[in-house]
Amino acid sequence: MIEVENLTKRYGRFVALNSISFHASEGEILGFLGPNGAGKTTAMRILTGYMPPSAGTARIAGLDIFEDSLEMRRHVGYLPETVPLYRDMTVHGYLEFVAKLRGLDAPRERIAAVLDMTGMTDRARSLIRSLSKGMRQRVGLAQAIVHDPDVLILDEPTIGLDPHQVQDLRGLIRELGHTRTVMLSTHILSEAEQLCDRIIIIDRGQIVAEDTPAQLQERLHHGGRLFLRVGSRTLDDDALRVLRAVPGVESVVRHGDGYQITGTGRADIRPALAAAVVGHGMELLELRPWAITLEEIFLELTTRLDAAPQQKQKGRSHA
Repeated sequence: MIEVENLTKRYGRFVALNSISFHASEGEILGFLGPNGAGKTTAMRILTGYMPPSAGTARIAGLDIFEDSLEMRRHVGYLPETVPLYRDMTVHGYLEFVAKLRGLDAPRERIAAVLDMTGMTDRARSLIRSLSKGMRQRVGLAQAIVHDPDVLILDEPTIGLDPHQVQDLRGLIRELGHTRTVMLSTHILSEAEQLCDRIIIIDRGQIVAEDTPAQLQERLHHGGRLFLRVGSRTLDDDALRVLRAVPGVESVVRHGDGYQITGTGRADIRPALAAAVVGHGMELLELRPWAITLEEIFLELTTRLDAAPQQKQKGRSHA
């Protein structure tokens, strides 16, 4: 449904997007994850036809975003970070206005369906300015789906909402994702983990990782980060000495009532750790993979990107 190849956006010397490529399949919720200023909004504005790229191509529903711009927009619903609402209109009046702009043949039935879908039927005659932030977000989502698009592009849809409003809106996005392709930008790590089938992590205009949340965890875990717990009679210094001496162990750090152990590579060091613990007369109470969170993944990847220019600079200085 969404195909992006080498998309680049420059503002003078500043590169907002640096030759990014990705795709999103039908019925998939794709998370676009990154810090503020990473390039998420720029990419979404290009995909919805609001601005041209400096280079690269993109297609939505098989249509080029600029060569077939008008037809492409019929297939896309867009919720920008700042919701485009006319505060002195009623909810129904606003959706009727958007439906006419979209050229719908039978707007009354579709508006009724969208109000029901977004839980706004009881507030259809309310002025938009009287609504809470969460309800205004729902109206914004309603305008994005009033023409029943194949693709939904949502830019920070839950920003500024309270926890109950966030939970409600996430549930609605999940429901919409059953029948549509949804591209969702966020800088909230837990949101991406809960909502998205697949995640793209972007930082400073570059894609630094792309996979499912589970696969990202597996890729960065490398099979070498473990948690180990021994019996309480074992002295801490003895345990550290034994564990650090095991081949393939890079580091051992005390954590809670056990130890966080990092391996040097992809080899499974659990058998060697277990043998070392038991062989030195210690009780092995627990040995399991260390659960890496999406936050740790994000920090590790963006730290690598921070380190890359420094490594290049060091290389030049030694040349």
